[in-house]
Amino acid sequence: MFASLDPQFRDSPDGAEALSILRTCVHCGFCLATCPTYQLLGDELDSPRGRIYLMKNMLEGQPVSRLTQRHLDRCLTCRSCETTCPSGVKYGRLVDIGRSYAEAHVPRGPLDYLKRALLKTVLPRPMLFRPLLAAGRVFSPLLPLSLRRKIPTFRPPGPWPAARHSRRMLVLAGCVQPVLAPDINAAAARVLDRLGISLVTAPRAGCCGALAHHLADEHQARDAMRRNIDAWWPFVEQGAEAIIVTASGCGTEIKEYGHALRHDPDYSDRAQQIAALARDISEVISEELTDNALFYRENERDVSAAIAFQSPCSLQHGQKLKGVVEELLQSWGARLTPVPDAHLCCGSAGTYSLLQPELSRRLQANKVAALESGKPDLILTANIGCLTHLASATDTPIQHWVQWLDARLSDHHQGNP
Repeated sequence: MFASLDPQFRDSPDGAEALSILRTCVHCGFCLATCPTYQLLGDELDSPRGRIYLMKNMLEGQPVSRLTQRHLDRCLTCRSCETTCPSGVKYGRLVDIGRSYAEAHVPRGPLDYLKRALLKTVLPRPMLFRPLLAAGRVFSPLLPLSLRRKIPTFRPPGPWPAARHSRRMLVLAGCVQPVLAPDINAAAARVLDRLGISLVTAPRAGCCGALAHHLADEHQARDAMRRNIDAWWPFVEQGAEAIIVTASGCGTEIKEYGHALRHDPDYSDRAQQIAALARDISEVISEELTDNALFYRENERDVSAAIAFQSPCSLQHGQKLKGVVEELLQSWGARLTPVPDAHLCCGSAGTYSLLQPELSRRLQANKVAALESGKPDLILTANIGCLTHLASATDTPIQHWVQWLDARLSDHHQGNP
């Protein structure tokens, strides 16, 4: 695609990157077939190709309208279009640039501004989010059913094995997940402990920065990245093998730290190394699987329950790890049910379900119908946002896949089928 950006923007780092991405797009339209919002709305301006056209006009210096901002807001950043695109257009990075540009040129209304400010203030800070969630649980009987179902039941994390192995890996504690589901990282620690790997946390690390990033607050996002790098670096210097992430959305973010901080002279080199160390928990367990006798099991020890796996967009499109978890589950006897249109987003997408509730509910209903079409007894996923979002719309039990594996390993150790 030919583009001639505004000279004042073109010579900036973001301008140079945006121009390179725009020129990659050939406007073929393959992305329309896999874009969730285009499928719902049928408006090409709510498709990757349409949004690229809007961003091109905006970055070339044409007036930036609230309409352009609205179409960019409706994008889930699911990156399904990147998986589909035959030209390799880095749409996710382009829409980040476009949103930041629009945010700087189009003032938001007071209510919209306040809502976004509260999300950026409360959710990344467990000290603020935890008491609010606790209050919600106390008063849940007084809430409407639709709100009550969004409040997860507290589950104790269970034991976290002591750091007793020579092999050690860091784990992202995160912000929302330790409040909503502290049992996920604990389950990961128990699984890795059985593999001879100790999972440890860095006390000063926190939110990965994704929440602010997708709300076009690059300043807050990069501050979160720098804080995490500072917190993790002493452990890296002491030989930590990897930085494990159990929330696939956060994993996508951390793997792009190098790109986000590439122009920061104090952090660029360390950010690249941190990004290279970041691993989804499925990558580590899959690699260890063939080297550890504990994971070999008899074929007849099958799971009687049917399981549907919901592969988050951040896992299959962001990190390009499609099929990794499914293969791991099947190796431990899971009987996976078919999930039609498994590439489509569930509508969670970070804060999307709070900022675009109508579109999110429609995507949620479609995803629940797809997951339940095979009549599973259990739904497994790999991202805390997807987990809580889907749990509010289905009666089928849902949990993180590493919790299921932790239970299977425990049963196997005790000799249960």
